[in-house]
Amino acid sequence: MELNDYIIIGLCVALAVSVFFSLKFGMIILRMQDAIEESLDRLDESYASITNTLQTPLFFDNNEVKKVLSDIEQARNSVLYVAGQMASIEEAEEDDEETT
Repeated sequence: MELNDYIIIGLCVALAVSVFFSLKFGMIILRMQDAIEESLDRLDESYASITNTLQTPLFFDNNEVKKVLSDIEQARNSVLYVAGQMASIEEAEEDDEETT
């Protein structure tokens, strides 16, 4: 066998390894995307539930109750922030795909 044959065999092996890992990482990315979409759906449900809870009037004028209500409102805002960040990342990826 000549040197060219060894080079061709080496390049074919490198190509096979590259294709294997490309497919493997592609599948990981697709599973991660599905998990993110499911998380966004759950965050939307949590946000709606918390917003519904916050709209009920308070009948108890205690500082502890007001503090808990404030904490729930901060949690709702955090859920909204995380969902917004995840959605903006997803939108940026879609815009990149459309331009290419």
